[in-house]
Amino acid sequence: MTSQELFANICRKKTFLCVGLDTDLKKIPQHLLAEEDPIFAFNKAIIDATADLCVAYKPNLAFYESLGVTGWQALEKTVNYIRENYPDQFLIADAKRGDIGNTSEMYARTFFQHFNFDSVTVAPYMGEDSVKPFLGYEGKWVILLALTSNKGSHDFQFTQDEEGERLFEKVLRKSQEWGSTDTLMYVVGATQGIMFADIRKVAPEHFLLVPGVGAQGGDLNEVCKYGLNSKCGLIVNSSRQILYASKETDFAAAARREAGKVQADMETILRSNNLIG
Repeated sequence: MTSQELFANICRKKTFLCVGLDTDLKKIPQHLLAEEDPIFAFNKAIIDATADLCVAYKPNLAFYESLGVTGWQALEKTVNYIRENYPDQFLIADAKRGDIGNTSEMYARTFFQHFNFDSVTVAPYMGEDSVKPFLGYEGKWVILLALTSNKGSHDFQFTQDEEGERLFEKVLRKSQEWGSTDTLMYVVGATQGIMFADIRKVAPEHFLLVPGVGAQGGDLNEVCKYGLNSKCGLIVNSSRQILYASKETDFAAAARREAGKVQADMETILRSNNLIG
């Protein structure tokens, strides 16, 4: 999927919502525990309820890896279900990988060849040779960690060199030598607010994956005020607010209501910025 195709999908569906599939066995409705595969049963219901309201799904690999082989099986079934039933969805493996070149190649093979994700989140700390193996797959994306929303982001990401360039700015600037606006996105936490203006000075055309709206306290309007570009340029993720809107048998309907609220807000933002008619 190219950036133009992604933008076309955003315009068609009038949303740039990504639903984060951070599926926690301890938080899903208890009646699902009687299912043969509770994780997949939950995911399938959420996907069916929200697919017309979003353009992407983002399974967080930690929630699946924590369950061992059964978690990996649930993940594979989830990805296959989306591919077969909702092929227009952009699939993000939130794995935050990054290692020496031959190890990164194995990670890339895992997520792009075996699971057929569209993209994978990657940590930039080890530099170009740890990222390049992920960029060798046609039509696939690297989503590089740039400026995260956690408290510890200030430990390293805001440190400055002698010229006053902050580390996250260096990551943005240097990494653009490795890939294009059709192969590279960046993770920028929603709680960073006005910092999106600084991000856009360095990376004006790239898509940004924005976690942290909803339960983590990020403000959608502030993100869009500083981060929106002429092709939207944002994929905004919401996980807990949608997934766990209800713990009863109406959980899928409740998830749809929450996703619908976000989609409606996004449609208003897209219209007010003349990105859709």
